[in-house]
Amino acid sequence: MTSFVSIDEKRVFVQWFLRNHQLKRRECVWILNYLLSDEAMLERVHFTEEAHYCPRAMVMSTTDTPGIPFRFYKGNIMTSDAEKSFHDLRLHSDEPVYIQLNFQNVPPSAEYLAVLEENPYMPQSLQSNQHDRIVAEQLVHESLHHFQEEKLLIEIDAALDAGDKERFLALSKLLQQMKQS
Repeated sequence: MTSFVSIDEKRVFVQWFLRNHQLKRRECVWILNYLLSDEAMLERVHFTEEAHYCPRAMVMSTTDTPGIPFRFYKGNIMTSDAEKSFHDLRLHSDEPVYIQLNFQNVPPSAEYLAVLEENPYMPQSLQSNQHDRIVAEQLVHESLHHFQEEKLLIEIDAALDAGDKERFLALSKLLQQMKQS
């Protein structure tokens, strides 16, 4: 996730998104097109996850997802009235707005990753910290190493069963190297 996203990157993403996805509510298309037409407003837009934690946020969903069609959050107020949110955008164009887009995004598209920002309002308890990330990466590395070792042992057994001395020696050497690293 990036910390600074340029207006051009946001514009390219919104245009790509509108070309490739159909939103559940047509008002969402109007809002995104409005943002495209106003550079100052687009500068204050932040695409993030879990936007409902933000002080001013919109959640929009495409037709191919089970998510809510549209929600606007401002302070302690939540509404599904897209027109009210549009008026708020126009009246308070100097305030940042955080947008969460729910769409089929597996694997994540490069266009989306280019504009996705960390949510600064996400509760600390929900954020993954660096230590957890390192532990998870270490677990994956160890699991992969163990899997490769088990697979190699099966291949060594097969070479023994087949009486293939050259393959047995080559695989045994590879196993030794693997255990030393």
